[in-house]
Amino acid sequence: QVQLVESGGGLVQPGGSLRLSCAASGFTLDAYAIGWYRQVPGKEREGVSCIKSRTPSTTYADSVKGRFTISRDNAKNTVYLQLNSLKPEDTAVYYCATASQCSDYGGLRAILYWGQGTQVTVSS
Repeated sequence: QVQLVESGGGLVQPGGSLRLSCAASGFTLDAYAIGWYRQVPGKEREGVSCIKSRTPSTTYADSVKGRFTISRDNAKNTVYLQLNSLKPEDTAVYYCATASQCSDYGGLRAILYWGQGTQVTVSS
């Protein structure tokens, strides 16, 4: 059974950091592109970052470039998103997803599976 399980969300002050994890089961993470989206109520999901299959190549949305870093640990079958210099506008539910390929600005094409999401709230 394919599963993506996110963790690591929470409440953080502006300027703070969080690390999100997405643990995969039922398939080999490295065989697919995998990335992160975020969504706030009333808006469409926004692609944040993606890491390509079998390479360390990554893409990012302009809004997070230089602040967020995506990485993959093949031994743990887990992908991470390090969130630094957080801003209130980064508040959202963050979802991981797997797909056939990354798009150019942090999203994915032909998404296969979604995780359940983890809430990130940036507030003082």
